[in-house]
Amino acid sequence: MKNYVLFNSLAGGGKCEDDARMLATLLDGETEFINLLKIKSYQLFFSTLNGDDKLFLCGGDGTLNKFVNNTEGIDIKNDIYYFPCGTGNDFATDIGFSACSYPVKINEYIANLPTVTVDNDIKAKFINGVGYGIDGYCADEGERLRSLGKKKINYTNIAVKGLLFFYRPTNATVIIDDNEYFFKKVWLAPTMNGRYYGGGMMPAPNQRRLRDDKRVTLMIFHGAGKLRTLINFPSIFKGEHVNNQKLVTIFEGKKITVKFDRPTPLQIDGETIVNVREYTVEV
Repeated sequence: MKNYVLFNSLAGGGKCEDDARMLATLLDGETEFINLLKIKSYQLFFSTLNGDDKLFLCGGDGTLNKFVNNTEGIDIKNDIYYFPCGTGNDFATDIGFSACSYPVKINEYIANLPTVTVDNDIKAKFINGVGYGIDGYCADEGERLRSLGKKKINYTNIAVKGLLFFYRPTNATVIIDDNEYFFKKVWLAPTMNGRYYGGGMMPAPNQRRLRDDKRVTLMIFHGAGKLRTLINFPSIFKGEHVNNQKLVTIFEGKKITVKFDRPTPLQIDGETIVNVREYTVEV
């Protein structure tokens, strides 16, 4: 039996490798550290493993997303453990453990994940959620600031400035398992597999991974102007926004389509796609 520690050298502000190497003192047996960004073929990598070898995945939500999409179609027999050392760690928060805590086995959490199709073009699995609206705008703006050399990104500040000055709400058509609805002034329209995204926001407080009915949750934040939206927006960090049924509508379903009347940025587990008109999630 051998331990393989795969770390994302870019995660956690570039500190992921240092955090990952702490596992050397926790694991029994031979341990090999590998920068997963240098793995060219996961099919080839897994073909070299023995059945009792263990895999330890180190990084954040984006690292998990890349792993599940890069290993799509591979029949993985090995136990896979997660050691969260990213920036937001929403997946870890959702299943109840903290950054740099003891690794947790995640095979059941990364099997049978929902799929999102963007503008009938891009298709991907996702771990936490698909953000559409001002959350997509925030992810896009965060990437822009990061490209300018800023290391600490405050998404709350970006959201507030977006609400006040830069982001305009859209009208949206929503289709839930063949039932169609229309909403005006939509600020947020994320579909969630877990409860958290965006480094601690809780758009879907009642969503549960591994639920028996396999459904995901769509949250529509709509119908209000800038000031009213800004006043109520902080409640999303505690999941209390769902109590305001005049501003928030919740759907659950196995196939969810959201269409905006103009293109806006969209994020999948924190990775941004710009100029998106619609997305469809299927489970």
